[in-house]
Amino acid sequence: MPAERERREKRVVCIFGTRPEAIKMAPVVRALSGRPGLDVRVLLTAQHRELLDQVMEQFGLTADADLGLMQPGQPLEELTSRALLRLHAELGRWDPDLVLVHGDTTTTLAGALAAFYRRIPVGHVEAGLRSFRLDAPFPEEANRLLTDHLSSLHFAPTARARENLLREGIAPEGILVTGNTAIDALLWTVEHPAADEIAAAGKLSDGWQGRLVLAETHRRESWDGAIEEVARAVADSAQAHPDVLVLYSVHPNPIVQEAVRRGTAGRQRVRLIEPQPYGVWAQLMRRAHVIVTDSGGIQEEAPSLHTPVVLARQVSERPEGVEAGTVHLAGNDYPGIRRVLDRLLADPEAWRRSAEASNPFGDGRAAERIAQGVEWKLLGTTERPADFRTGS
Repeated sequence: MPAERERREKRVVCIFGTRPEAIKMAPVVRALSGRPGLDVRVLLTAQHRELLDQVMEQFGLTADADLGLMQPGQPLEELTSRALLRLHAELGRWDPDLVLVHGDTTTTLAGALAAFYRRIPVGHVEAGLRSFRLDAPFPEEANRLLTDHLSSLHFAPTARARENLLREGIAPEGILVTGNTAIDALLWTVEHPAADEIAAAGKLSDGWQGRLVLAETHRRESWDGAIEEVARAVADSAQAHPDVLVLYSVHPNPIVQEAVRRGTAGRQRVRLIEPQPYGVWAQLMRRAHVIVTDSGGIQEEAPSLHTPVVLARQVSERPEGVEAGTVHLAGNDYPGIRRVLDRLLADPEAWRRSAEASNPFGDGRAAERIAQGVEWKLLGTTERPADFRTGS
């Protein structure tokens, strides 16, 4: 097997399985593909199905293997065990020189662990994020910690993420600060809009001339009633501001759907919509006055479009946005959401300061730095990429 590796190109297997992972890994796959000396493969778990397929089509990606692991209502332990077994088998068949995983999902952890068991080096894209609470977000914080300690190459999006890794004893020579690939994906999508995406976004807002608030909440740790509280707060805030229309993107999980419906029932100017293709969602984010979300990626993306974010969480593993003023940590209860959202809707100066703050998460060149880092590590044909610095 080692002799075979010496004879062929260095094989890099990119593993992902959810919509957010696909969005953030698409620029990486594109940046790596076609580089001399690299054989790049895409391995999907399809932890999410329809939402994942939308993004694969959006970015023109094709999977080399698709495990199709999604099952309705599957518990974490079942998904994790099935993903680990299937990924371990696939990696044995492909014999890669490097496995790339992204972020903090069950697919991320299972992919890193399967590679570790096969003694294959792991590169972690979006390494070093920490909330410092194992239960929030759940189970993502634990997935991040475990994946980082299974990896030998760490693509940290910010200097803060690098510091987190160093404090945990991660070797500094394996850490590259790259910026976040979410910015790469968003800027490419906004700069290459399709006519049908623009039309679809316009149809959802139905010619609304006032301010648009986007909302999206789905996190597992909020299933105990918090999602309903957040939805009710967003709906009531819209009632208090007659020029505001809310488009509420509702995750397909039945628990989330029911909670959002209860929280928004009977309210005017609140429209529940299905999760949109990424290109349409990017157009909506660009049009929005404020976004209310518990998503990780939106915290990074929206500031590049000068759209303030109200974060419906108790803690954030992306404190750079909170410190920069682009993200407003509001908690996931009714009073916190109302207080922060009403302030941004009622105070033009507070909104302006947030909208004009610099995005600390990236400059649109993260994937290029990652691809150069892979070449540096596997091929030795390029220099170690310079670290991303905010404002550079």
